[in-house]
Amino acid sequence: MKTLYISDLDGTLLNSDIQLNKFTVDTINGLIEKGMLFSFATARSYSTAGQLTADITAHFPLILFNGAVVVDNVTGQPVLTNFFTNQQAWQLVDTLIDMGLWPLVYHYDNSVESMAYVREKSTPQLLDFIHIYEGKLRHNLCRDRQDLKKTDTYYLLCIGDKDQLYPAWCRLKDIPWLNTIFHADLYTGRQWLEIMPVTASKANAIMMLKEKLGCDRVVCFGDGKNDISMFEMCDEKYAVANAVDELKAIATAVIGSNNEDGVARWLAENRQY
Repeated sequence: MKTLYISDLDGTLLNSDIQLNKFTVDTINGLIEKGMLFSFATARSYSTAGQLTADITAHFPLILFNGAVVVDNVTGQPVLTNFFTNQQAWQLVDTLIDMGLWPLVYHYDNSVESMAYVREKSTPQLLDFIHIYEGKLRHNLCRDRQDLKKTDTYYLLCIGDKDQLYPAWCRLKDIPWLNTIFHADLYTGRQWLEIMPVTASKANAIMMLKEKLGCDRVVCFGDGKNDISMFEMCDEKYAVANAVDELKAIATAVIGSNNEDGVARWLAENRQY
């Protein structure tokens, strides 16, 4: 049986200091050298995910933005994209702005991962998040709503107060062509509203990788609500001890926490090639 192993990053493979423990790096690198097929699925962008996992030496596709894109970690170029149509993306921009929310718009600009936003209209919480990407991701500073309507858009993000975001989530969550996630950020506790095409999910991206690599089964690891779709399609699924209750309820088992190298220790004892 050829097995693909997939791990979430934040709260799962990364410790609470947003780093990879040395044991995790050494264990995963050693197992990959012996033939283990491994990748990770994250809500992060290529720039930050690649930086945080640079010590893991294997070349494998990276599932980013909760499955909105899959990127070759050697070239940095997308191998799978789930773009909105222009009409869908521009309709979303108008809908959010009409509700008082000016989103951060992720798109590809001449094949380069980019973010677009109107600084003067963005919430302080969103600007704090954008600041993290200074010098790491191409920034397109926009003037107005028309300027925010980009082509090759695959992900929109709003960060703010619950009373701002919850009504927008209620309005968008049942639209059949959307995958909408409303949750509190793991590190800051701030409210996030993430909006992607319905085809964008960790589960769909994993199925593509499974087929591409000719695997018979998938084993995954996670901690958050955005890992539920991934858990539902995998053959075995393991929640770290710090995971949310909803994920633990559907897990094959609960393993050690992210601060205890839970994923790496499970792999060292149980992996199959």
